[in-house]
Amino acid sequence: MHKTEMRNPRTTNISNETTIGMLKLIQDENRVAVDAIEAALPSIERACDLISERIAKGGRLIYIGAGTSGRLGVMDAVECPPTYGVSSELICGIIAGGFDRMYMAAEGAEDVAENGIRDLAAKNLRAEDCVCGISAAGNAAYVAEALAYAKGLGCLTIGLTCNEDSRLATECDVSIVTDTGAEVVTGSTRMKAGSAHKMVLNMISTCVMIKAGNVYENMMINLKPTNIKLRRRVISIVREIFCCDEERACELLEKHDWSIRAVVDNEK
Repeated sequence: MHKTEMRNPRTTNISNETTIGMLKLIQDENRVAVDAIEAALPSIERACDLISERIAKGGRLIYIGAGTSGRLGVMDAVECPPTYGVSSELICGIIAGGFDRMYMAAEGAEDVAENGIRDLAAKNLRAEDCVCGISAAGNAAYVAEALAYAKGLGCLTIGLTCNEDSRLATECDVSIVTDTGAEVVTGSTRMKAGSAHKMVLNMISTCVMIKAGNVYENMMINLKPTNIKLRRRVISIVREIFCCDEERACELLEKHDWSIRAVVDNEK
């Protein structure tokens, strides 16, 4: 039995706890998720570097998962275009059972291996692409077979899991294992396993986007002014970079079609 499916001896009596007692037990386990990432940093580093190399050559990053894992991948992917101004095709997410599974669970979807291959094939994979499979237990057939298919095409395959003896941990080019152990509620990997994987995905997409030149110092320079809040943020970023007032920032942005990156490249 994998660790993620075992009973947690620290929370055996959580159903008898007061509310604050429950919360403290959960928070103690949340810290385990953070510590598990520390041990996985070398693998995360390798994944970031290899993904960046492939994206620089025209490749894409595709997340694929089922259930909570699939939702986390889709969520990370859809937040990249508004944050970094990149195409929705550069980083994208696939969830078993289709996009409706973002809102309604279909637990059996993770067991249908051929659907993983089908859904990934629909993305017209190229050898320069990167496919990151996400599975807390690490053996979801939908994810594992999709990664095997991608590997056969020459894609970089990355397995993000919580169990070092799982398929994702042993069959991928880069294995990222966040050993979060048994959950607060037995088998409920939406908890600290999911928290760890959300943080790892944040790390991967953020580092890849920084390495692609979409961040100047620690500011987003591919941000699109698509609403009032973002327009103000774009102006604020230019003001910060150039130590100028709002009028001058707007002049620079108007000159370069409201592209912070173009302003930095041509005026700095």
